[in-house]
Order: sequence, then structure tokens, then C-alpha cells
Amino acid sequence: MSLHIEKQKSGNNEYLRLVSLKRMKSSNGKLMIGKKTIVSLGALAKHDDGKPDFLKRLRESFSEGRPLIKELEPYVDQAPVRKWTVTFERGDAKCIGEPKRMAPCVLDPVFRALGLDELFASVKCASRIKYDLTGIVRLLTYGRIIDPESKWSTMGQNGQYYAPLVKSTNPDNVYDALDVIYANRRQIVQRMNTCVSRGIGRSADTVFYDVTNFFFETARPDEDFEDADGNVVAGLRKFGVSKENRRQPIVQLGLFLDGNGIPISFATFPGNTLDHHTLRPAMDETVGDLGIRRFVLVADRGMYSGTNMYAVREAGNGYIVSKSLRKTDKAERTWAIDPEGYTVVSENFRHKSRIVKRVVKDENGKKHEVREKVVVYWSKAFYERERSENASFMEFLGKLRENPGSYRISSSHSKGLRRFLKKEYVNKVTGEKVDSADLMPMIDEAKLTEFNDLMGYYQIVTSELEMGDREVIEKYHGLTQIEDQFREMKGTLETRPVFVQTPEHIKAHLMVCFMALTMIRIIQRKTRLSAKPAKGESKWSYGIPGARVSEALAGWQVLELPGEYYQVLKPKGGDIFAILKAFGMELKQQLYTRGEIREMKSTASPF
Repeated sequence: MSLHIEKQKSGNNEYLRLVSLKRMKSSNGKLMIGKKTIVSLGALAKHDDGKPDFLKRLRESFSEGRPLIKELEPYVDQAPVRKWTVTFERGDAKCIGEPKRMAPCVLDPVFRALGLDELFASVKCASRIKYDLTGIVRLLTYGRIIDPESKWSTMGQNGQYYAPLVKSTNPDNVYDALDVIYANRRQIVQRMNTCVSRGIGRSADTVFYDVTNFFFETARPDEDFEDADGNVVAGLRKFGVSKENRRQPIVQLGLFLDGNGIPISFATFPGNTLDHHTLRPAMDETVGDLGIRRFVLVADRGMYSGTNMYAVREAGNGYIVSKSLRKTDKAERTWAIDPEGYTVVSENFRHKSRIVKRVVKDENGKKHEVREKVVVYWSKAFYERERSENASFMEFLGKLRENPGSYRISSSHSKGLRRFLKKEYVNKVTGEKVDSADLMPMIDEAKLTEFNDLMGYYQIVTSELEMGDREVIEKYHGLTQIEDQFREMKGTLETRPVFVQTPEHIKAHLMVCFMALTMIRIIQRKTRLSAKPAKGESKWSYGIPGARVSEALAGWQVLELPGEYYQVLKPKGGDIFAILKAFGMELKQQLYTRGEIREMKSTASPF
């Protein structure tokens, strides 16, 4: 006996019922199929979800033990086993398996949730673009996540997906698409921000900002040029202070993240732009246009200047920014190391604060008096790190004291000594070889003592006068999120080296990387929220690292079989299962049709 879902017609209506089928003999000895109604399921219209092939999907779901209709659940143990027949013919290309990527089942819902498919479709329509703009943007963005290559090579990846992403046949259209991405870069950021705000809820009470740079495989920087109005425009690729100590032209990128660690916006600058000169224009060009209510900006000490902090205040926002304690005035350093006033949390951590008045200048040079809260803390972990970083130099000084007349001084030692030389010797000793016997009298022991005394101390300044010290410190430590994102961009997404050349294409390339980074963060966030945090896991943790997200998506592959069936290849590790579970999808032990893959993808919930 087997069970079967049957459709009946009565008048103008169609009904469903579950029947049992049984082989039996008639009175004359002939074999026949006996049929018995087990349960009436009611009108088809009552259950139909409006999607294609409902009856086929209903029967398949029943055979898989997960029926679409609740009334069938008591009978799933008696459901017929679903079977597939696949026939190969000699000469069929499918006889030699070629793995295809299934990653769009996760990436498409995220791309769509960010409003990008709708945005590029409207841009294509308004601009009367003939090629598949949305498909190319998807291909560039997904390729950046799964298998970062040049733009031309990424176009060649189109056939590596279970269903091609791009319908266009001219690979040169990729450069046309870069022009469109550049022209619509503000709309892209605004659309993504709107969708994140509605879907997740933009956690923008705290906004993190930092700067990094990307190098180019060229030895020649860009020349400055005049625009149509006669204004001098700085070239984008310039020699500057490379974060990776490379001697190639670089471009600066300033990135904003919200409190969830999800990117908000970014801005680009010529490679020779100093970090603290990026903050004000970056805010004006990006977050200033997004309608984000008052936020507290968290940034590293490279951003601190009176002019910058006044600009943040004038925009109606607040700030929490570190400030170099070693480069501040003597009175502040003395107060910092004075044990009086400290709250001792443990032998490993103590903190104190005070409110001070400062006079700062705005961008026009006008002076203003402001009040800031200064928080200083001492951390044993920070102390041990500083001591370790300076161990070899301190060992050198010890040996120099023991035997100043015969100790050899390297050029690196002479550079390290400059900050400890007495003022009268600073201009005389500039790193050249000196006689070690003459060196000890030049060393300012008071500077050296203060350097050691300041080990382990850190200073943060904030406009938030009522915020508690620990909250200020915790919010500042959240800045590690942005450092993680830079590592993702340079590592997982391989944002550099950059091979495109024009300023427009460079900025479009960075926009593609920005979209890819945001998609990875949404996948990480969704996966982390669906799992139990590990014991001791920080609130800033991203759960599955970006590199593993990329590897999991790249490793989720199928083989295309005759009859339009797909066989899922066994993924390595458990990351893809965690991602699918978080998105409300399940990888079943079955062959899939293209329609079933679409059905599985339609259940994905990225927000």
C-alpha cells in the first residue's frame, strides 16, 4: 500500500485528498489498483501559495517528510520514497562533471535586501542601457567575495555559477558598468543605508571611522590636472605613508561603520593626504548626506585635532577619540601618571578622568573654547605589550651604560635614541655614526624615565561629559571592528593591488569592494545571531571570519546532470550549513531541479 496526494474536480472547484493505493485482484482475477480516501484536505485554493507547481511541490514535500499542509503530518511515515532517474548519453558534456557555484542562493537575497537589484534595474531603464547591468554588478560583487580576480577575469567566471549571472555576451561591458557604478556611487550608498536602516535597524548612535590605503602596481603617481573651470585637481594615486610600508603610489580610503560593525559609507583621497585631513570632507561627502541623527564618532588618535573635533560638534555630533599621551604637554602627562584619583578595578586595570577647557580653532582660524572629558587608564596588558616592543632597545641602553666606550651603535639604535637626546644635541646628531663614548652624556635621563613611567597608559578625550569612564573606554575599544574590516578588504576581498587606472574606475572598484564587504558583514551578523555565542565571546565578535564565509560559499557546489537535475557536492566543514541554517535554508539529501533551487533561495531571510 502507498499513499498519494490526488486532485479532484467537483463542479468549478478543485479539491485535494490523500488516498491509499493498493494492488488487488478483481473478481475475474485481473490485477487492479484499489483506492481509498485517507483524509480530505479541502479546496486546492485554500492551500495554494500562489507559487508555480504547487501540487508538484506539495507531493515532493510530503515524500521528504516536510509536507506543506499540516493535515498531512501524521501520515509522513507512510509517504512514498522520492526517486530520480538520470540517463547519460555518450557524447553528452555532462558525462564529465564540472562543479558549479551555488553561492547566489545566499548572495542574491542579500544583494536584493540591500536594494541593489532594484537600483541598478532603474538606472538601466533610465539610461537606456542595452547590456545586463545588474548581472555584471552581481558578477563583480560576488566574484570579489568568492574568487577575487581582475575585472576581465571575473567576467570569465560567469559560466562557473549553476545559472549564469550575466546575460550579456560582450566582456568589454564590464568597463561600461564601472562607469555607471562611479556615476551612481552616492545613490548606491544611500540605497544601501536605507535598506539596512529598515531591515536591520542602523545602530548609528556610535559611528566608527578610520583610514587605510591601497597600493597600485605602478611606479608612477598621477599628475595633478586642471578641470574645465580651471581648478587644479589632485591626482588620486600619490606617494604617501603606506600602511604596509610599500614604495608604490597609494590611495587613501576613509571608512565609516555603525555600532553593529556594518559599513555605512566611505570616501577616497589622494595617497599623500594626511589621515586627520580626511575626516571633515569624509563626513561632509558621506554620512552628512544620509540623514543619520546625532551620533558619537569614535576614531583613533590620528584623527584628533582641535579643528576636527570642533567640526564634529558643530555638525551636532559627539566624539570619542584617543589622543597621544606622549605628545601632550607635561602637565597632562604628570596628571596621568599621578596615582591620585584612580579607580582601581583590579591589579590589571585602573582609570580616572577629569573635565578640561580647551581653546580650539575652526577651519577658518577662529578660536573657540570647548569643554572635554579626558579619560586615562592603565592596563597591564598594554604595559606588557609596550615593554615587549621596546625590550631590545632597553637592552641596548643597558649595555651602553655598562660599557659606553666600546659598544657598537647601529643606525636603527641611533634613530631610536633621538627622542631621548638633550635639546642642545638634537640638531647635532641626526642619525649619523657617533662615537659611543660621547653618546651617554647626550641622553636625557629624565625623558627616558618618563618614557618608562608612561608605559601602559592610554588617553581618550570625549565631548560626552556625562558618559562614564568605562563606557567611554568600551566604546573606543569597539574601533577594533574597523581594523577587522580593513583586514577583510585587504585579505579576503583582495582589494589591492588595484589594477584599474582611471580615477573613476578606481573609485568604482572600491565601491564594488564596499558592497562586497557589506554583504559579508550581513552574512556574518545573521549567522552569529542564529548561533549561541561562544563562552567569553566579545560583543564585537563576528563569529565566522570573513575568509571562512568566502571559503564556505566558494565550496558550495553542484554538478549539473541530464534532465535538468543538480547534485550537491559534499561541502567541506560546517560553515556553509551554519550559514544556510541562519538564512532559513536547509540542504537536503536529494537531487534538485532549477525550480527547487529557486524555491530554496526564496526562503532565505538575510535581515
